Amino acid sequence: MTIKPEPLAGLSVFRTVARLGSFTRAADHLGVTASAVSQSVRGLEARLGVRLFNRTSRRVALSEAGREFLAQIDPSLDRIDIAMQRLRADQGQPSGLLRINLSRLVAGLYINPRLPEFLARYPQIQVELFTDDTLADVVAGGFDAGIRIGHKLAQDMVARPISGPLRRAIVATPEYLRRHGTPRTPADLAGHDCIRFRMPGSGRLEPWSFVDNGRELQMDVQGRLIYTDDRMAREAARDGLGLAQLFVETVKADLADGRLVRVLAEYAPALPGFYIYYPAREHMPPKLRAFVDFLCEPLGRTGAG
Repeated sequence: MTIKPEPLAGLSVFRTVARLGSFTRAADHLGVTASAVSQSVRGLEARLGVRLFNRTSRRVALSEAGREFLAQIDPSLDRIDIAMQRLRADQGQPSGLLRINLSRLVAGLYINPRLPEFLARYPQIQVELFTDDTLADVVAGGFDAGIRIGHKLAQDMVARPISGPLRRAIVATPEYLRRHGTPRTPADLAGHDCIRFRMPGSGRLEPWSFVDNGRELQMDVQGRLIYTDDRMAREAARDGLGLAQLFVETVKADLADGRLVRVLAEYAPALPGFYIYYPAREHMPPKLRAFVDFLCEPLGRTGAG
């Protein structure tokens, strides 16, 4: 007697391929071979009698039937996944792979220093930190959550603060300021080499922000160096190559030992803090609830929704 394939076989694989847009990336995410992923999807298509993906040598895209099918099964698969996680949590501790999308900056400042404590508290949870300064779509990328500055998000997302307000500091070496003078107002920056930052996602040069008599100002500064990496901009400032606008937290040690000097501090605006954001769901996966509550502990706010 032949055992028929399980009705749900291949559904989670299909969803992973659909979200990541690639059999290879889905295989890496699932920890299996690309051929196993392809075979699972072909088996599902054969049982359903429809083509779920349009495949070319360069890309994989959902067919019209595939898009409709994904929309119908996605909420149910979420509920099944959460139910399984909650059952495992009831038997012990939260478990599973937790995938977080975040910038290199927030990883270095707020996440990596606290990871040892989190991993010790929840030994059954695996953590994958995907550092991505473009702030990709967390749902499309198959992530459980993302972390970024600010709380203005899509309507179906939840955001919770994990830090207080942030401030930027305009800094340079003492030697640079001796050679070029110390700016006293934002207008004085016109005569300086300013180290600029290009946003990796939008490709836009980030303007420098100020507050003057209660008014918020943005200025497109000029300079010969442009980076897409905060750390490289900081190194350039340390090397005396110009003024840089950096988060205060990243240059505290340099300011304390006099390697860098802060200027225009009275014009520094307060910025929103870092927020962890994730899809709004009726039931939250236990592994994500544990992580969110853990990150919010320093602010005295727990009980993720």
